[in-house]
Amino acid sequence: MKEQLFFELNGTLPEDLKDIARLIERAALGRRQDSLELLALLRLLEYVHREVRDNLFRDTLPENRQQLYALLRDIELNGGWPYIQRMKLRSLLERLSLEEESPVSE
Repeated sequence: MKEQLFFELNGTLPEDLKDIARLIERAALGRRQDSLELLALLRLLEYVHREVRDNLFRDTLPENRQQLYALLRDIELNGGWPYIQRMKLRSLLERLSLEEESPVSE
């Protein structure tokens, strides 16, 4: 039976990574009405991403053509280079502008 998370998981993940995904999902859903708490979660995820990238991943980068090919092939097949995109301030301002234009029903 396939597990359904609110975000799409590509490929087959080891069980420990699925557990991490489930914990993140629960943390996010438990904070769904609190933008400051969700922002704290996003900052934590960004921090962990940066730490893994800078302190572990870089040491494992390919040292020969075969390893480079395998890495590039995996990137091509399984969804590209990991990147944590930040919300653009413009998007936030546009949302506020739309809310100001909408009549408030009381």
